[in-house]
Amino acid sequence: MEKPRTRPSGATRAEEDRDARIHAGADTNTGDEERAPEDLDPDVAENYEDMIERGADQRGEGRIP
Repeated sequence: MEKPRTRPSGATRAEEDRDARIHAGADTNTGDEERAPEDLDPDVAENYEDMIERGADQRGEGRIP
């Protein structure tokens, strides 16, 4: 059974037109990305460095060491 077609309102069409003109892009920087690991909790900084080293040696998506 086919669904009945609807007629969008003028406000809906205007919003869809406005949304179609917005270009996708990266979110604004919150500043957390720029914090050095030393500025974090010592356990977090140690874990961060460990993950960087592990990630550098990975080959391929989903590989388990």
